[in-house]
Amino acid sequence: HSNLPPLFVNILGLIYKKDFNVDFMARFVLWGTYCENALEMRTPFRAQHLDRLDTFKKQGVLITLGPTNCNTQVFGIFEAKSIEIVRQLIEEDVYWKEKIWTDFKVYPWTQAF
Repeated sequence: HSNLPPLFVNILGLIYKKDFNVDFMARFVLWGTYCENALEMRTPFRAQHLDRLDTFKKQGVLITLGPTNCNTQVFGIFEAKSIEIVRQLIEEDVYWKEKIWTDFKVYPWTQAF
C-alpha cells in the first residue's frame, strides 16, 4: 500500500477496520545561510561534514544538498518521517555546531512532477 496517498490508506483502514501500518516518508526543503567567510571556516570540518552527508545519501534520507554559487545560502532536500527529524539532522551537523551555517528553515515540500 506504500504507493497509495495517506488519506486513501486511512479511509481504507476505516472501511475495513484494519490498520495498514504504513510509514510514510515526506520530503522537506532546507534553506539556510552561511557565515561570511564560510569557505575558510568550513575547511577543517569539510571532510567530516561530507562523510556524514554521504551516509545520509546512501540511506535515502538526503536527496541533495549544497551551497548556492555565491556561497551565502545552503539548499537541501531531505526525505524523512517528520520535520523534527530533519531539524535534528541539521542541528547535529558540524557546520551548524561550528556556526558555518548561521540560520536555517525547513519546509514540507510537495514534488509536483
